[in-house]
Amino acid sequence: MDNMPVVIGYDGSETGRKALDVAVREAARRTVPLQVLHAYMVPVAPVPVGIQYSDLTEKRAREAAEKMLADAVDWATMAAPGIEVTGDLETLPAAEALIERGRTASLLVLGSRGLGGLGELVLGSTAIQVATHATCPTVVVPPEDRVVDAGPEAGRVVVGVDPSPSSDSAIAFAFEAAALRGIGLTAVHAWDAPFFDTPGGKGGAIPRHILHEDFAAVISQEGEILDASMTGWQDKFPEVDVRRVLVHQQAAAALIGASAGAELLVVGSRGRGGFTSLLLGSVSYKTLHHAHCPVAVVRSVRT
Repeated sequence: MDNMPVVIGYDGSETGRKALDVAVREAARRTVPLQVLHAYMVPVAPVPVGIQYSDLTEKRAREAAEKMLADAVDWATMAAPGIEVTGDLETLPAAEALIERGRTASLLVLGSRGLGGLGELVLGSTAIQVATHATCPTVVVPPEDRVVDAGPEAGRVVVGVDPSPSSDSAIAFAFEAAALRGIGLTAVHAWDAPFFDTPGGKGGAIPRHILHEDFAAVISQEGEILDASMTGWQDKFPEVDVRRVLVHQQAAAALIGASAGAELLVVGSRGRGGFTSLLLGSVSYKTLHHAHCPVAVVRSVRT
């Protein structure tokens, strides 16, 4: 891991404090430094020639930011005494500061919605921008109010699998995450073909002209995709208990369902079927909005 730090974007919100706890544990598992980053803005007032603020206003804003940062660093240091913890103040917008720090970080961590977000927003703009543009893996932590009853993948790392390059990187990250935690890994490959909807599904029963053999062939083909994607990883991480789940369902819905009670959901930044110009695929976007556990977004290459 080259001792690259875990970087946490901290803003003092409830979700931010939850993200700080996640970041402390991630740094401790990886035995790498933790950098607590707080980006603050000086309150400004409009005037005819632009915006101005007094030296006193700037001083008070900085003092408040420094205290918030110092409190976070002190807490993190006590929570993980063996880890080097540092704090940094930034006057850049939070997303810009985090994306820049991500170039030399092993992992970025932030809350899904901070102090600047409207209460009704599920995912804040900072989280979207960082998950979309960061060049290192980004973990977005949901608010406490998204807690649900544990599902069958409770206590495990869940990873979305498809044939895309970013899925390969996501699988590698997920195995490492499971091994570091000493828990199992569930690989979910979801396939969605409306003309194969089963009774009770959104499309009704399978049409009569679709042969049973055709349906079985599709299941076999999708199973081969899952098996091929997982080839070699069990040998590399023999200590990780692996569960493979093949499901006929939209990928985002399947992963969100599997996230109930999971320790971590891992997705690639862009899956198959996505436009190459898009940096964040629809599945990643939906899971960031609705998953019930922290979501790690992993890009296929580091630039």
